[in-house]
Amino acid sequence: MRFSRILMLALLALVAGVAIAFLTPSSSLLGLFAQAVIYAIFALGVGVLLRQNGLTSFGHALFFGAAGYAMGVILTLDWFSAEIAIFVVLLGIGVLAFLIGLVIVRVPGIAFGMLTLAIGQMAYLLATRSRGLTGGADGMSIPWPSTLFGVKQSVLLKPDVLFLIVWTVLIVVTLAVVWLLRTRFGSITEAVRDNEERARFIGITTTVPRALVYSMSAVVTGVAGVMSSLNTGFISPESLHWSVSGIALVMVVVGGFKSVIGPILGAIVYFLFKELLGDFATYWMAIFGAALIAVIVFSPDGIAGALERLMKPRHTRANATSKSGH
Repeated sequence: MRFSRILMLALLALVAGVAIAFLTPSSSLLGLFAQAVIYAIFALGVGVLLRQNGLTSFGHALFFGAAGYAMGVILTLDWFSAEIAIFVVLLGIGVLAFLIGLVIVRVPGIAFGMLTLAIGQMAYLLATRSRGLTGGADGMSIPWPSTLFGVKQSVLLKPDVLFLIVWTVLIVVTLAVVWLLRTRFGSITEAVRDNEERARFIGITTTVPRALVYSMSAVVTGVAGVMSSLNTGFISPESLHWSVSGIALVMVVVGGFKSVIGPILGAIVYFLFKELLGDFATYWMAIFGAALIAVIVFSPDGIAGALERLMKPRHTRANATSKSGH
């Protein structure tokens, strides 16, 4: 697909977001949509790592929660303005993840997942016990300023405005990821993922590209963390817990990691399940678990893969018809 067509789809998605914001009558429902979009960005970060490196992280909540805590600490201590703090935090997360990645991407398979889990849980315990800095188990409020990028906070936190902000951020981040994966960097990381030994044989340094993918996925997850901290104005150690990483991973599996938009679809489906079943079933997670098993069994590449297979026959028939016409 040409990038110009991708840009057109992004514009259509932006229009759809505006329509959702203005046609949704309930503020609480818009709040739910905003939360779903934030987790879609989170899942996108986890999905990029799985797609490009073939590695499963059980500790990506580290970057989600760290973004919120970093914003809270910087704004509380008044080190930078909020606008600069956002970029400083995302840059710091990228550098930290790259340094961690240089070590852990060398470890294959399940051992990599266990390492990410251990690192994430260390951060969770550190946040829980650092009561003087992070508020400990009680968490901390994030003192966002009265204006952000020239817009008053009272306007930013309106449900429709906040939804449009996170929706636009999702589209921009997705476009950036798609563009980056279509460059030579994307081709190199795919080659390393498919056959690392052969990539080394033809002269590709494999550790650095894999660490860069890990860093990129961490920054995307950090964006979700910043958006979440803006949405709630609060951060607690629960944001760093492995269960949050598990939820994001479930979203990726449900949506499908082979497509960039798969994790986004997975996050939307997860929150729809949660909203529709939460009022009617005490054990809605059990129902969602059954649906997850069904997806894994009947469509291992997720909802995105199933939709792609549904579209292919039509596309093939259309091509066949056009060829016979000529």
